[in-house]
Amino acid sequence: MLRIIKDRLEEYRESLKRRNSDFPLDRLLDLDEKRRSLINQINQLRHQKNVLDAQIAKKVKAGQSVEEDKLKVNEIDKELKAKEEELESVENEINQLQLRMPNFVDPSVPIGPDESYNQVVRTWGEAGKTGPDHIEIGLKLDLIDLERAAKTSGARFYYLKRDLVRLNYALISYGLDFGIKKGYTLLQPPYMLRRAIVESAVDLSAFEEAIYKIENEDLYLLTTAEHAILGYHYDEILDENSLPLKYVGISPCFRKEAGAHGRDTKGIFRVHAFEKVEQFIFSKPEESWKYHEELIRNAEEFFQSLEIPYRVVNVCTGELGACAAKKYDLEVWLPGQNKYREAVSCSNCLEWQAVRAKIRYKKGNETVYVHTLNSTLVATERALIAIMENHLQPDGRIKIPKPLIPYMNGQEYIGPAK
Repeated sequence: MLRIIKDRLEEYRESLKRRNSDFPLDRLLDLDEKRRSLINQINQLRHQKNVLDAQIAKKVKAGQSVEEDKLKVNEIDKELKAKEEELESVENEINQLQLRMPNFVDPSVPIGPDESYNQVVRTWGEAGKTGPDHIEIGLKLDLIDLERAAKTSGARFYYLKRDLVRLNYALISYGLDFGIKKGYTLLQPPYMLRRAIVESAVDLSAFEEAIYKIENEDLYLLTTAEHAILGYHYDEILDENSLPLKYVGISPCFRKEAGAHGRDTKGIFRVHAFEKVEQFIFSKPEESWKYHEELIRNAEEFFQSLEIPYRVVNVCTGELGACAAKKYDLEVWLPGQNKYREAVSCSNCLEWQAVRAKIRYKKGNETVYVHTLNSTLVATERALIAIMENHLQPDGRIKIPKPLIPYMNGQEYIGPAK
């Protein structure tokens, strides 16, 4: 990534300015120069040592004294060891800084520190309806139990019950079939990942407070299938003719939500474990923006089929995250909260993840990094909230969206509970 940035240095400086990032780029560039200088010094010292070793061998053969030459070799060895240790320290700092480097920002991304600067791209459906929230509905119809979940597991956990369990799996099944019809390959990934894979996908120094670590093992619980799908082609050179590679993955997602104190503490909107169907594309660089639009359109089509009002926003620089060059959020209308809330995140990461994960393809005689893109298709617990609140009927029942009815054995409504 550093080589790419040095080739586009002024553009990257401008990108950091747009992000209002304090990333120490000049420190990284200075360290890179120091590394080059140290490598050159080490090579010169090794050359001097080789010359002396050859000279000593000749003198020994000729019966000449070599004590002075050996003293010189010892001095070179000491200097060489010091330079090699310094180089190791410099390279370690470079590697740590490179893992924190934010991506380029696309010029179309709005500048601003928080979500109030996000730009609405388009809306769909009739927003503005208000009504009971999903907690009230779920408790009344005996579909959610939060108290027993708090007793067994703590805050931000839940029991789904009765037909809400079936509706959750209907959403998953529908999402997978939706992905197949779009030409995506299904993947069910491992639920734990090595650190190297997670570091390829995100800036782990910023993400670590959100992720569960397995004690005494080099494993982290999955936060999204995106990271595992990226890892599927870790350190591979792909066939150019195979691109784009399109996947749809299903997995549970485990998150600490450590930075979300006081936000959505009740209900199932912001929880420690949920299910998600995720879209992911490996593409040629020149095609990635086209596929970014494809991914968000897929998500829109999915939510339109569920008849859930939503808006798409172009996420501002302050909310972008290190890995994305541009991100759309699809925000569904929630009558119980009387506002739009995020249900889908759709990012173009350019080559940022691919460089870290060493995923390339051959283009003639050249080896090129792919671009990676990801988007939620459906995070099912948030979709359940949207369905419960938007499809609540005057008689207290929940109308099941038409595409989900076949997955519910023809059932059209949920509740009231008997």
